[in-house]
Amino acid sequence: MSQISSTSQNATTGALFMVTASLAFAGTNALQSVLPWQFGMSSTGMAFWQYVIASVLALPLILRIGVDKLRTRHPLAHEVRAFVSALGVHVFVYGFAAGVPIWQMVTLLSTGPLFIILGSTLFLGERASAPRIVAAMVGFTGAIIVSGVGSEGVTWHTLIPVAAAALWAVTDVLTKYLAREEPPETLTLSLLVLVTPNHLFILLVVNALAWLSPATVPAELATGFPFQLPTGAGLWLLLLLGALTALARYFSSFAYKKADATFLQPFGDLQVPLSGLIGWIFLGQVPSMWFWPGAALILAASSFILWSETDRGQRLSLA
Repeated sequence: MSQISSTSQNATTGALFMVTASLAFAGTNALQSVLPWQFGMSSTGMAFWQYVIASVLALPLILRIGVDKLRTRHPLAHEVRAFVSALGVHVFVYGFAAGVPIWQMVTLLSTGPLFIILGSTLFLGERASAPRIVAAMVGFTGAIIVSGVGSEGVTWHTLIPVAAAALWAVTDVLTKYLAREEPPETLTLSLLVLVTPNHLFILLVVNALAWLSPATVPAELATGFPFQLPTGAGLWLLLLLGALTALARYFSSFAYKKADATFLQPFGDLQVPLSGLIGWIFLGQVPSMWFWPGAALILAASSFILWSETDRGQRLSLA
């Protein structure tokens, strides 16, 4: 009975951590849309400095926890996870810089649960129960409603967040795989330490291509000054972006330690309405009429999966 109760409590704790991570991610989404347009940062430069700052801010945490937590028996898996995560960031941020509306960027990113369910089932052996599949589909439907896809037309740019979603799904599945043996501190610190060199590699490759063949590289990717920092308010916003990135990664890693990836994904969808609210409050982007029913579906999906898992645990404990 105590084991069932502990499982239910872990699911609730994991959900709360994922909601907190979603709030932090929503903040990063808003900042990633502001910095390229208002302060002229290239998408590759912004992504690089974002994770440099996040890694620097993680240094006190590294010292407090101890560098021994960075030891792992899966160095290759950590490196692949960091590279795919970095690549997903560059793809996603480029969408903002290319002018894809924030509604489409954030909501089409909610195709991620479908990729994660597939990856977790095929490669991790997790059982994707009917409630989890239903919740993922309902959350995805709500995301599409919020995005307004169809009313504004779909171009190849709308595939950018879908590509980012697929890349980050690989990152999430690898996170869950590594979390079976390693603590969230190791997962968070290894990502923050390894992801910055991978961002640097992508930054240098993109800018080298832009220098060798400018016509083949979109202007939003490389400005010609890859390491240039913004000044004034832009610098403070960049620092905030790095801080939110560090917090979001830590909370999401801890969530995956507590619960299954397929269970947690509907809670990740909460960044859609949260991003909408942050964009409304801080950026003056008033949501369309479709935002409210879509956001209601996403919240309903998250509430349903939590109720389903909790109710199942209670029924098992009484059996």
